[in-house]
Amino acid sequence: MKKALDKVGGWAFIIGLVLAILIAIFGAEATWPIYLLLFLGIVVGILNIGKKEVSSFLLAAVAFMFTFTSLGKVVEIIPVLGEPLARFFSLMNAFVAPAAAVVAFKALFAHSKH
Repeated sequence: MKKALDKVGGWAFIIGLVLAILIAIFGAEATWPIYLLLFLGIVVGILNIGKKEVSSFLLAAVAFMFTFTSLGKVVEIIPVLGEPLARFFSLMNAFVAPAAAVVAFKALFAHSKH
């Protein structure tokens, strides 16, 4: 059962990454892909991150979101590729943030039990 859940979490990450790339390139106007990214981020946070990975994941997620937010502002000025790259960075933030929130909540809950 655990291996099956690990596979679901791994696939959720891959699907989220590919979906963010496709939306960034083709510029989907619908909001459902964003909701799907948020949902997939929650799935990744629940299924992929165990107790041993919490600290390193949260550090990486914060660095990732901070960096991509900053880069998103900078690349907007680059002709042709700037807008899709900025959109990709924003979408990846929408994907990673829920995962980080779930993992942070799990960590706070675990610490509050002691």
